[in-house]
Amino acid sequence: MIKKLLPTMVGVILAGGMTAAASADVTVFGHLDTAIANVDPITASGDSDTNFYCTTCSVGFKGSEDLGNGLKAIFKLDYQFDMFNRNGDSDNPTAITDRDQYLGLAGNFGQVVFGTMSTTYKGHGALLDPGYRTIAQMRDVGIQSELHNGAGEDGSGRTDNSLRYDSPEWAGFQVMFTYTLDSNEDEFDDGTPTPAGVQEDDNPYSLGAQYSNGGVLVFADYVSDDNGGNDDAWKVGGKFGMDNFSVFGQYENDGGLISQSNGYFTGVDADGYEVNADGADLWMLGGSFTMGNNTVYGAYGSGDDANDTAFDEGYDSWEIVGVHGFSKRTLAYAGYVNIDPDADGEDDVDVWTVGMKHKF
Repeated sequence: MIKKLLPTMVGVILAGGMTAAASADVTVFGHLDTAIANVDPITASGDSDTNFYCTTCSVGFKGSEDLGNGLKAIFKLDYQFDMFNRNGDSDNPTAITDRDQYLGLAGNFGQVVFGTMSTTYKGHGALLDPGYRTIAQMRDVGIQSELHNGAGEDGSGRTDNSLRYDSPEWAGFQVMFTYTLDSNEDEFDDGTPTPAGVQEDDNPYSLGAQYSNGGVLVFADYVSDDNGGNDDAWKVGGKFGMDNFSVFGQYENDGGLISQSNGYFTGVDADGYEVNADGADLWMLGGSFTMGNNTVYGAYGSGDDANDTAFDEGYDSWEIVGVHGFSKRTLAYAGYVNIDPDADGEDDVDVWTVGMKHKF
């Protein structure tokens, strides 16, 4: 259905849609990222692989309608695809998935939207990553946690069945939050049925605040599954830029949600729920230097083991990437990533990549 719908929408917007264009402001936008990368090892047996990657490539539509008295209707429909794998795979047979999809209102009060959207936790992490939405993005190599990835109702970077509010800015300060309604109380978020007589009745939420002024950004975020027990995480971070230099960093404190995203559990409670471990804290630091159309940036991250588990999953991860901007919308990059597990006998993972990105 989506495969048929998407070309139709593109055709209406680009080839016709005169009535719609006259009554609303509609923008077609997109993100294309192509890279070739060698990952060594890519399997537990030690095999390496060189392949093409299309990291969160997408096309979408966004717009607004002036309703008068300072009020606007706003919307966004964003679709992700893989230009190297048009038929998808067993986990994603259509090769087209939804990204942010929402409808809402904006005015002097700020804006409120309903649908599927990024959490405040994920959004602030993206602001720190110069390689966001490339194969070297920090959330994919352990420099930022898994809470910046995925989509769903529990512990995901993009939250379904939700509303989001963003306040106006007051002298550089802004607050925002997301709130999610549980859409299926007979299943856990991973799709497994709840035990007999037990219903999952959680309403996950995230809270965020930031201060931004010139080259300074400071933020704090909290996210919870609302399950009770070990089910949350919080972080603080920021970025400072001056002339051609910038430095950035964040600290993530795991109250169980990061451990959950890593698959850490310590047992089952009386109702049959898996009990999360906690303590898988993570911190990162990085910086960048720009000269003309060229930028070099690097970052280092370190993740702790979860408490009370038999796993030894702590690690250190670092990367260095060079970027050349052909224009404001088109750039090329090359980089190296190293992930060093703490566990004895586990090999480092090395990633070498060269890529190109275009935004429209």
